[in-house]
Amino acid sequence: MDKNEAYFDYVSQGQPSPSKPPKAEKGSGVGLFLGGLFTGLGVTLLIVAVVYLSVGLQRIVTSRSVVSGGSVVDETLMSKLQMLEKTIDQNYYLDEVSDEEIREGIYRGMLDSLGDPYTVYYSADELSSFMEQTEGLYQGIGAYMALDSETQLPIVTGLIPGAPAESSGLRPDDLVYEANGESLLGLSLDEAVAKIKGPEGTDVTLSVLRDNEEDLLEFTITRASVEAPTVTLTMMENDIAYIEIQEFDDVTVDQFAEALAEAKGSGMKGMILDLRGNPGGKLDAVVDMARMILPEGMIVYTEDKNGHRDEYTCDGKRELDVPLVVLVDGNSASASEIMAGAIKDHGIGTLVGTTTFGKGIVQQIIPFRDGSAVKMTISAYFTPNGNNIHGTGIEPDVVCEFDSEAYYGSEDHPDNQLEKAKEVLSELMGN
Repeated sequence: MDKNEAYFDYVSQGQPSPSKPPKAEKGSGVGLFLGGLFTGLGVTLLIVAVVYLSVGLQRIVTSRSVVSGGSVVDETLMSKLQMLEKTIDQNYYLDEVSDEEIREGIYRGMLDSLGDPYTVYYSADELSSFMEQTEGLYQGIGAYMALDSETQLPIVTGLIPGAPAESSGLRPDDLVYEANGESLLGLSLDEAVAKIKGPEGTDVTLSVLRDNEEDLLEFTITRASVEAPTVTLTMMENDIAYIEIQEFDDVTVDQFAEALAEAKGSGMKGMILDLRGNPGGKLDAVVDMARMILPEGMIVYTEDKNGHRDEYTCDGKRELDVPLVVLVDGNSASASEIMAGAIKDHGIGTLVGTTTFGKGIVQQIIPFRDGSAVKMTISAYFTPNGNNIHGTGIEPDVVCEFDSEAYYGSEDHPDNQLEKAKEVLSELMGN
């Protein structure tokens, strides 16, 4: 895979509804806990540095100097780095830190200074793990996660059927506060997920905040090799095809094409496309999939800091010819919003659920010679009608809040949003 491909970033790792309900309102117990947490917690950042800067960092600095007319790497900075290195050597008391760990701290700190949770540094191993995830196979607990904008903690958006997280009792909308006793507060999503994932057969203990629970819940989960199915098809009554898309990965395009072909072969007369809890994924993937159902015209366009515009269009030769309903929620993000936004703007489907996450920016993987890379925000995206939904999301045509009490209070797990989607689709089908 070309590592320079763009991503509508993972607000990251999710599962099919109905196992992943939309984001519920924060319960009073959790709110009180978090209030005390933030009041009593001070966050101290220790930035350590050494003189050595890698070729990768130099490239970033060189690129910056071309734009700004100057470089942050000057004599003053080099002198400060030497001073910090000497201070560490002479005074630092706790466990010794390797030169490589300190260098990586420099790289991460430089990107952290941008204040963008979606711009991160990857070591060679971390890059390999990220690429593995986009191929639908990784080692971990089998939970999809996003970064909750309110608490800045990772939030579970879904669970992969049959994976360890599902059998542990973890639920969608759980906020993960600690992994193996280490706080995840303030970490980027990638950093938090890296502490949760791990080799097959090893354990991770998660401390979780759950709505309407005053105390932290603990789950010890044995990691496994997890293959994440990204598309599932169920043929329902009245020849309704119900297609869930968990995220937009390399493998998702072919899986979606196969699901569409099977649905058409089974006499599909209407479709429900479920994007609830879908955290996003690859730009190329969502564009290719949109071309399988949209009419001729714009799918999405992007604009970078220099005003350069890239347009992604559809020839309309495979436009969907049956009524369509799309399920969305507060955890439908990035590429999910591209798909939902294009469907809404073209008027070929009805959106049901709650307002989407609101991530209207694009990331790109930029690799370096040593195997490391940065994932950096490079542009904003716009729906066919020119809407940038960053920070606002997409409002559904039919608002339907998820009834979590009914879902978790019954072994049958009734999904009121899905039932509403069926009702709307039946009307569109003339039933």
